[in-house]
Amino acid sequence: MSTEHEILVQVKDMCKNFGVTIALNHVDIDIRRGQILGLIGENGSGKSTVSSIIAGIQPPTSGSMTYKGHPWSPATALEAARGGIGMIVQEAGTIGSISVAENIFLGNYEPFKTGPIINKKKMVAEARKALDKIGVEDIDPSLPAGLYDMQDRKLIEIAKVMYHEPELIIVDETTTALSQKGRDLLYKLIHDGAQKGKAVVFISHDLEELMEHCDKMTVLRDGVIIDSFPREQFDPEDIKRKMVGREISGQYYRVDEDGYSSQVVLKADCITTMSSLLCFSMELHKGEILGIGGISSCGMHELGRALYGLEDVVDGKVVLMKDEKVITGAKSAFDNGMGYVSKNRDTESLELNASIEANIQSTGYKKNRLFGPFISPAKEKSYAARQIETLAIKCINGRQKVKAMSGGNKQKVVFGKWIADDADILILDCPTRGVDVGVKASMYQLIYKMKQQGKSIVMISEEMPELIGMSDRILIMKDGRINGEFFRKDGYQQHELIECMI
Repeated sequence: MSTEHEILVQVKDMCKNFGVTIALNHVDIDIRRGQILGLIGENGSGKSTVSSIIAGIQPPTSGSMTYKGHPWSPATALEAARGGIGMIVQEAGTIGSISVAENIFLGNYEPFKTGPIINKKKMVAEARKALDKIGVEDIDPSLPAGLYDMQDRKLIEIAKVMYHEPELIIVDETTTALSQKGRDLLYKLIHDGAQKGKAVVFISHDLEELMEHCDKMTVLRDGVIIDSFPREQFDPEDIKRKMVGREISGQYYRVDEDGYSSQVVLKADCITTMSSLLCFSMELHKGEILGIGGISSCGMHELGRALYGLEDVVDGKVVLMKDEKVITGAKSAFDNGMGYVSKNRDTESLELNASIEANIQSTGYKKNRLFGPFISPAKEKSYAARQIETLAIKCINGRQKVKAMSGGNKQKVVFGKWIADDADILILDCPTRGVDVGVKASMYQLIYKMKQQGKSIVMISEEMPELIGMSDRILIMKDGRINGEFFRKDGYQQHELIECMI
């Protein structure tokens, strides 16, 4: 008898509370073999929470689960993985100081042990097989994972999960951390898995991505299942409306053709870095949103870091034109009115163990002084509270630790730091990564408002609609150089931008 579409995992009447916050409210979900189930909802809607409970990362407050028809309540993620449930988590899931092979087999070293001794050569050889199995050939399993960038480290996580041939594959916002090549690899893995009778839960904020790859979609809002749709009933506007609980315009982007000043505020003068950039030059104008695009390995992310002084510039210089100041490091950038939103949110933009207030207040020590070196607690509290309210950061209160927040709310905290600081120049690297459709719209409005205030913005993005929708001018990079320049006033042609990328 065929097992296709039989229920593999069933969640019944599940609740999860974090203090007074209700993350899941009597949720029922059936996850079936041979099906790719998409979960979508605003930040904090409960998508990652229910998935992490299924995967043994945390327990429910109440409710029950069955797996293969039997009660299921894994005590740990390792127990769940051994049982056949693999979850690729949203944020970083590798340890940089140990090897790729050790990351792949973390918690599962027994097959490589002879007594207390681990046979690392055998482990590396098996890790090579795990990487080859998912189609990754350019990662050396013997090297420390920390030598690889975020995208490669995400591929290492995928190899780890897929090595165990899971019956259920949970993909939590993984594609936002991958290049297009990595995304295509992941799409193939989940479709192959579904064809073999495995089940897939695919969590994403990208509605188009879910509509393309899922057989069914379930919408969550505030910890409650709002509706579920089979593929033939997918309607993007209806899904958006159910996600946010209100009518939402399909147009998030600018509709104006406002120009920008001829005044140059920041200049990269033939900068060369130890990697990616070779004699790269560009100018940013007052009141300009300058879009930087290209395939992920083109050097655009390194450019953002170099502009803010986080990447060593071995030749050339980054200059603030107002007073000819050369940016020599992140401190000089910050001291001179620059802000930077990193693509690597958890490792470079946030202190996860600190509170929301402390993260936002980290940029305000000059503004919040009482006298001399003394800081006013009242000023600090108001400084953070304004951003929590303005950005509608979903939290119990400002003292909540950032690590307990959803990805999108973390991104709001990062944004809040620099809006509070009133930075004149902002370097935004993938500013809406992991942010839901409703919050995206408000972030674009904030970016446009900053432009109108005369702020200057470099917006680095892997999302073509975002670049076209928001930029006054777009530079397309390839192999560390500018391979095309396009202007909003001329009208952007997507195929022309793509041709320059590849």
